[in-house]
Amino acid sequence: MLITDIAEINAVDVNFLDFRQDKKRCLFLAKKDKVDFVYNTAALEGNAMTFPEVATLLAGITVGGHKLSDEQQILNQNRSVELLYKLVAADQFALDKTTLCLLHAQVAKDEALTWGEFRDGNVNIGGTAYLPPAPDSLDEIFNRGIAAIAQINQPILAALTYFLFGARTQFFFDGNKRVSRLMMNGMLLSAGYPMLNIKAKDQLHFNEQMILFYDTANYTGAVEYLRDYYVQHNWHIR
Repeated sequence: MLITDIAEINAVDVNFLDFRQDKKRCLFLAKKDKVDFVYNTAALEGNAMTFPEVATLLAGITVGGHKLSDEQQILNQNRSVELLYKLVAADQFALDKTTLCLLHAQVAKDEALTWGEFRDGNVNIGGTAYLPPAPDSLDEIFNRGIAAIAQINQPILAALTYFLFGARTQFFFDGNKRVSRLMMNGMLLSAGYPMLNIKAKDQLHFNEQMILFYDTANYTGAVEYLRDYYVQHNWHIR
């Protein structure tokens, strides 16, 4: 369950990851693209609301023809992103359990079995034979994982590794990829890098890569995939 290939991750080519800018600028751009981030994040979870419908809902106008759970998921995601921006702007974002649970309390409110606290039962992940760790080991795994990530030299690679770590460990009953994506982007923004927004149009390839990662625990290969995706979608910000 632990991250064992830190040396390999540190050896990943980072020569073209020259995206570092002023944190204030990156936060401004992130806020500008908030609706797009909320839409894509929810769409990757199978939410059926379209981009115009998401934009309308976040503008405070009711959208008909959808399940209440779809609307709730969008509103939860919006609140969680707003909280992330607030924490980053106030220099209060931290890679710790308190911040993770604070964000999850918004991500999965009224959606997961519990929210804002580590799960106390076992879970599985569809499409893979891999089974996440038992609940009584989650605190130790989290602490050791954070210590390992602290040894990664390049901030973008460290953030991508956290996303993979959180998604594979499944600290919560639901909302793990969503809250791991928020933590990843909190790390990026705090270090002065633009966010990573995985697009709904890339859902098939993204899901294939995640299943492969769940099955193999190959952090290096998955980090390289996300690194390339990050470069592809942020090249214009340089």
